[in-house]
Amino acid sequence: MGNPVGWFEIYVSDMDRARGFYETVLGVKLEALGDPNDPGILMMAFPSDMERYGAGGALVKMEGFPVGNNSVLVYFSCEDCAIEESRVAAAGGKVEKTKFSIGEYGFISLAIDTEGTIFGLHSLK
Repeated sequence: MGNPVGWFEIYVSDMDRARGFYETVLGVKLEALGDPNDPGILMMAFPSDMERYGAGGALVKMEGFPVGNNSVLVYFSCEDCAIEESRVAAAGGKVEKTKFSIGEYGFISLAIDTEGTIFGLHSLK
């Protein structure tokens, strides 16, 4: 088996709000993904390079699928997670736990997005 995670989805109720939050915090631009003729599902993909290590993913708004209160924690890779952490509150989220060391594996921050979903930020410095 290669990388154990091949894709991730973060379910949202307000796509514009969630998209703005992640674009602001991560400093990226999300792009539309999926079938534009299916009004029941809207997806905005995070930038990814399928030839490199890591998993691609998307924000998803789908009828009948609840948001928040999940049991999966997604970590976004960062150069220095303190930088992205510093953007969370201004983007409408909440820092749950500020940057801390995880020993030889680097550092993480934990935050809650505008949809109530917790996520992590990970860096080696």
